[in-house]
Formats: sequence, structure tokens, C-alpha cells
Amino acid sequence: MSRIFVPISRRSSPTSVSEDGEVLAQATFELDGNEDIEKYLGLSGWAHEGHGIGGLLKVRIEDFRVEEESSTPALDKKGRFTVARVTLRNWETNRFLRRLAGACGISRKRIFSSGLKDKRAVTTQMLVIDAPRKKVEAVDIPDSEIEILGRSHQKIGMSDHDGNRFTITVRGCCDVDGTPLDAKEAMRRVLEIREGMASRLGDDAFPNWIGPQRFGATRPVTPKVGRAVVEGDFERAVDLYLGMPGSRMTEDVRDFRSMWLETKNPQACLDIAPEHLGFEKSILQVLVDSPENYLKAFRALPPSLQLLTVHSLQSLAFNHALAGRLYAGLDLLEPELGDLVAPIQNSGRVDVSKMALVTETNLERCKRNCRLGRLAVTGPLPGRDAPLAIGEPGKIEGTAIEKTELDDIDWQVQKIPNLSTNGTRRPLCVVFRDFSVEEASIISDDSSSERWEQGPNESDRWHPDGANLRLRFTLPPGTYATVLMREFMRSPLDHY
Repeated sequence: MSRIFVPISRRSSPTSVSEDGEVLAQATFELDGNEDIEKYLGLSGWAHEGHGIGGLLKVRIEDFRVEEESSTPALDKKGRFTVARVTLRNWETNRFLRRLAGACGISRKRIFSSGLKDKRAVTTQMLVIDAPRKKVEAVDIPDSEIEILGRSHQKIGMSDHDGNRFTITVRGCCDVDGTPLDAKEAMRRVLEIREGMASRLGDDAFPNWIGPQRFGATRPVTPKVGRAVVEGDFERAVDLYLGMPGSRMTEDVRDFRSMWLETKNPQACLDIAPEHLGFEKSILQVLVDSPENYLKAFRALPPSLQLLTVHSLQSLAFNHALAGRLYAGLDLLEPELGDLVAPIQNSGRVDVSKMALVTETNLERCKRNCRLGRLAVTGPLPGRDAPLAIGEPGKIEGTAIEKTELDDIDWQVQKIPNLSTNGTRRPLCVVFRDFSVEEASIISDDSSSERWEQGPNESDRWHPDGANLRLRFTLPPGTYATVLMREFMRSPLDHY
């Protein structure tokens, strides 16, 4: 059985510690600082012992590139839909799609994509647009390129792509004591961690955490909103979305969120809302027109974002189940008795419709197929009918659901039925492909982030004189590049 290295921090924090020293997750953190957020999100432990390279991501927008690997829908000149490949610079996907819909004169619901991409990044993905080709060709949106591929009768749905190719530059690599690392030492550590993960999990496999952007690394509001949604409390959902503070707010955002918490005055808050808080402004406009109609206000959010709040709540349970498994010393690659395993498809996704319970009869066969990359051990994304493992793995999953206070939720959203969920399962570890690492050039222009220009804070783990590395790899759909980078970097969550 492979063992997983899990450091247990003894710094002061709002956690409880059991007699055997296990740090217990709590669902009611005050979230004062990086450590609290990590515990709340269940992001604790690593697949290999080591100090990592530290560093900071997204210093420049061009430092984080994502290119969707996908097949073009079958093209037909008489097709209803326009197929386009879109490259975005520093665009949040939902905001761009709303802007595109407005430019085409259609509803946002008539634009189809297979995934949401990082905002501070250069991203390329496929879109299917229910609009005439000429309208799409006429669109001119800053910081975007739209390449028309043709017409099609086919839509695309979430995770319909084959994977994502990442090119990521980490800057300011440094040791745990803040000493800058040179490129040679930084690359040595990356390769050492890669080899260490391979020895424990299989070649180029790593724990399949759900990354901080699912929740919000500096403002993990989405699972809190999701909890309010599944409990049918849309006033609280709106209050949280508008008013919950983050750890790195600009002054105008801080003033806006404080005003909402203090006054609950939609018009006054709308008057001072920063321009980039478009979703918040949409919610407030509904409340101006329909006072105290919080259900309608919440539904001003794009359907994909509404659904994301519920998915992020499920994701809390998954991360805590994965963390619990690490603390217990259970393998992620090979199954235990009572685990649920699922076949791995060519794309790297698992087929949850063909899951099997691991028993004494099939244990060795399942272990062999997991080692060969044919099966994956899965963890829970809870819902109305989602199965749980049994035996020791089942106890860990049940504990994770209890710790995140999801054991009494029925996952039925009466007022917005399409947000109800049956739940599913997710692989505990996944494989990256086409990996490379090299030294990257230093910043030679003024395009670096304000954070980089200001220099590191005491709690940061990066140094302006440290090495810059460029990593390339491909991941299956639904897998987070920041999670893999976390394995290599070991930086606080707000560094990603």
C-alpha cells in the first residue's frame, strides 16, 4: 500500500484535533487567512513529501494559457448553429458569453460551450452559437478573437471536449524560508516530485482535488451560496453573493460589500457597484425593480453559475473525502474492499454508469486494472441517489459528508428544479500527459500584476529574484491545473 505524506499544521486555527492527532475539518470557519480557507475547502496533504518550489501564478495574463482539445462538430452548410473557436484574454467565461449573446441579439441560453475557463488567462475553446454566421462575424469584443469554423446541426454540452492543454509559467520560485531558488534547483524539485508521485500513484498520476477556482480561492462564496440554495433560502444566497468579503478585495469592492451588509439598500449599492461586478449588478437591478424578490434576484445569475453553486457544495464533500483518505493512509490508486471503481474512457473521464463495488471476489482483479489505468477508484459528489462506498472507504466518505454538514440535505431544490442533483462519483486520482518543464524568461515589460509589483507579503511564498519556470501538460476535462501546480509549488492557495 502506498502512503501519502500529509503534514499537519499546528498553527493556531479554528479546528479541533482528535486524540490521535487528526485535524478535523469544520464547516463553519471564519476563513481568516489562507490556512483556514484550505481547511474549509478540504485541500490538505500532498502525494509526495517535499518542499516544492513556491512561486506565484498569473503574474502576467499570458503566463496562464489553456487550449481546449476538442473535435469540431460535424459541419453542414445548412446547419442551424454557427461553430466558432474563440480565444479570450482576461475574460471570465460567463461574462464573455453574456457579452457575445448581447452582440448577436440572442439569449445567453443559445450559446453552448463545454466548459468554464480561468479568467486571468489566455484561453481557447469551442463555442456553438444559435445565431446566423453573419451576426457572429460582425461581433467585435475587446480582447477576444472569434474564428468561424462553419455551421452545424450539433450542440455541445459540458465536458464534451477531450481535454485541456496548459502552458503555465510560475514566477518567483523560492524555498520555504523565502530564499530564492535558481532554475536548476527549481526544475530538480519539480522532477523529484513528479517521480515521487509516480512511485505512489502510478506514472504521471496525482490526487484529483477540486481546485480553488471552483470555490473562489480568496472568496470561497460559491459553496456557501450553494448551501443556501439547496436549503431553499434565496435571501441568504443573495446576501452571501453580494456581501461576503474576500481576503484580497480592492477598496471599491470592499466598500460595496460592506454597504450591502450594513444597509441592504439595492439602489444605493447599485450606485457604487464597480463596473466589473456585472453579476452583482444584475441581482441588484432585480431587487430595485422587485423589492425582496430574492428568488428572482438569484435567477438573474447565468444558469451555469447557479448550477456551479450547487456543484461547489458537492465538491466540498469530495475534497474532504479525499483528504480523509489521505489521513487514513488509504491508497488512491488501488482500491480497498468496499470502494466503488469505474472504467476510464479514452478521454480520461470515467464512466460512472458502469461502476462496480470492490469485494473479496474481485479485489485483486480491480487492483490490477487500476494499476493498468483501466479502472479508477472514485469518491463522492453527493446527491439524492449518489451511491457511497462501504467498509472503511465508506466510513471516510460518510465522515466527510457529516463534517461538511451535508448529511441532512436532500439536494432537491423545489423552486428551481433544474438545480436538484442526483449526485455522482469522481476519480480520486487522474493522469496528466505530455509534460515538460523549462526555464522561462524574466518579465521585460510593464504587464505584471500589481501584486508582483508590490512585492511579497510576510505570509507569501515567492521572491522576485527566484527562478521562472514554464510547465506544459494536458489534463482530462474537469481536472484542475492549479491542483497539479499545487503539488509542485506548495504555495498558499491565493498564489494560484
